[in-house]
Amino acid sequence: MTESTQQDSAGSDERLGVMIIDDHPLVRQGLASLINKSSDLRVIGQAPDSQKALALMAEKEPDVAVVDLSLAGGSGLDLIKEIGRRHPSVTVLVLTMHDELFYAERALRAGARGYVKKGEETDEVLEAIRQVRRGEVYVSESLRSTLIQRAADPGPNAPSSAVESLSDRELEVFELVGRGEPTREIARMLSVSVKTVETHRHRIKEKLGLSTGTQMVRYAIRWVEREAGAPA
Repeated sequence: MTESTQQDSAGSDERLGVMIIDDHPLVRQGLASLINKSSDLRVIGQAPDSQKALALMAEKEPDVAVVDLSLAGGSGLDLIKEIGRRHPSVTVLVLTMHDELFYAERALRAGARGYVKKGEETDEVLEAIRQVRRGEVYVSESLRSTLIQRAADPGPNAPSSAVESLSDRELEVFELVGRGEPTREIARMLSVSVKTVETHRHRIKEKLGLSTGTQMVRYAIRWVEREAGAPA
C-alpha cells in the first residue's frame, strides 16, 4: 500500500479523519505520527500534490484537510478553492512555512478555516485541527490583531493595495523577488520553469504599472519590508 493511500484499518473508528497534503515526505510522516498519537484524530490519507489529493479525496472523504501552500506543480490556494467546490463538507487548515502576513487572508478568502505556521508547537497544530472542525476560525493572536487593525483602518492608499491585484501565484513570485531570490531559484522553489517565472514577473510589472524589472524589484523589497513590519 502506498503512502498516499494509507488508511486506518479500524472501520468503526470515531476519530476525526485527517488528510495531509504536503510535498515533503518527512513533513507528512512527522505530522501523521503526531496526529495518530492523539485520541480523537487519525490520518486517513496523504498526498504530495493537488492532483493526487483530489483523487484520494474522492475516494475517502476526510473531515479535515491539512494543506501546505507550496505544492509541486500547483498552488495550495488553488487547491483550497477546488476542495471547496468539489468537497464542501471538508474543512481546510493551512499548515505552511509562508508568512501569515502575506498569505493568511488569501487562504481564508479561498476557503480555509485556519492558518498555522510550520514550526509552531505540536499541541497548537492539533488544537487548530479540532477548532476548525468545530466551525471556528483558527489564526495566531498576532494575526488576529493585524486583521482587526486592517479592518478598522484598511488604508486604501497603502502600497499593498496594488499588490492585491496580483494572482495568488504572482504574489508568491512577487514575495520571493522581494526577499532577494533570483529567477532560477524561484523556479526551483515553486517547481515551475524559468520561463514561467519570467512571464509572472512581466505580468506583475504590468499590473503594478512599473516599466522595468529594477523598479519591480525595488517595489517588491519595500513591500516585503513594510508587510513584515520592518522600517521603510
